[in-house]
Amino acid sequence: MTIAAVNEASAQAGVALAGLGIPASHALILSALLFAIGLAGVMARRNILFMLMSLEIMMNSAALAFVVGGNMWGSADGQIMFIFVLTLAAAEAAIGLAILLQFYHRFRNLDVNQANKLKG
Repeated sequence: MTIAAVNEASAQAGVALAGLGIPASHALILSALLFAIGLAGVMARRNILFMLMSLEIMMNSAALAFVVGGNMWGSADGQIMFIFVLTLAAAEAAIGLAILLQFYHRFRNLDVNQANKLKG
């Protein structure tokens, strides 16, 4: 079976990701689940490092949703937005880790409740 035949069969069966047979609804459900896990991590944790990791999970879930949406509509817009999200995540990681190092250097812990003692 050729790739064109697989793509045609998946298009007839509904929207699927790149001819792999993965329905877009499943990928969007995964994206929503990852976003909810990240949101719960941001809300429940008091450690700055875990909060940054949860933010990364949330941004990756948004990037997955962009890629799925771009694939559903047959355009490269989802991949372009993924590049922007990836750039934002890299900047967030660099700045967040710099703040985290300063915070640990000053307070010797990573508890967010200590942040109200910062001056500036």
